[in-house]
Amino acid sequence: MSTIEIHPRTAFDPLATTQPHPTTRAHPTTRPHPTTRLRLTVRGRRVIAAIAALPAVIAVTIAILSGGGALASGEQGAAAGTFQYVTVMPGDTLWSIAEEVAPAADTRDVVDDIARLNALSSGELAAGQSLAIPTEYAEAR
Repeated sequence: MSTIEIHPRTAFDPLATTQPHPTTRAHPTTRPHPTTRLRLTVRGRRVIAAIAALPAVIAVTIAILSGGGALASGEQGAAAGTFQYVTVMPGDTLWSIAEEVAPAADTRDVVDDIARLNALSSGELAAGQSLAIPTEYAEAR
């Protein structure tokens, strides 16, 4: 009569890669150690994902924290007396002021520079409003 040895870990384990060789007979007290692939639980996958994302989170945090440094610096802008100011009269527009201030320059560029310097969100002006004129155009006047 012949005897069949069945090891519970290797007989029905589809992931086991090391099977005893059919011609060699393993000692009854020695069990072959099957090599299995790494199994991660849901918690383990979350930990791996968090560790993988950590450098990106640190980089974004540093970028956010250091991005406002230029705005919060103690540097002063131009001195208060370095611009010439024009008072807006009734009927004046940015276009007419730009043509008057710098007739030789491209009017579109002058309008853009005046609007940017005075932080104007639209082209609407109020009579009596004071507008700063960029230095490059004020000198040509």
